Amino acid sequence: MVYECIHAAGIRDVRPSALGCEECLKTGSIWVHLRLCRTCGHVGCCDDSPNRHATKHFHATGHPIIEGYDPPEGWGWCYIDEVVLDLGERVTPQRGPIPRYY
Repeated sequence: MVYECIHAAGIRDVRPSALGCEECLKTGSIWVHLRLCRTCGHVGCCDDSPNRHATKHFHATGHPIIEGYDPPEGWGWCYIDEVVLDLGERVTPQRGPIPRYY
């Protein structure tokens, strides 16, 4: 069975909001990996991180698609359809060096 994601059509080219997880940088928390919202550019930490800010951003905003972002990994995830997306040439370049906190 092939799973499709109707939300993939809404993927935008975005400017990352920070050089790390926005909320973790503000509070001094650590993260494992970063995820980039492909609707607004919010940078949040992954679900393996203590605070799971990328998923919290999805629940707060409903923005469905994130990108594996540190380093840009070429894949996306739709929270609603629960499918992995191949971003191909549409990966988001990093704005600068990302600090490591793991």
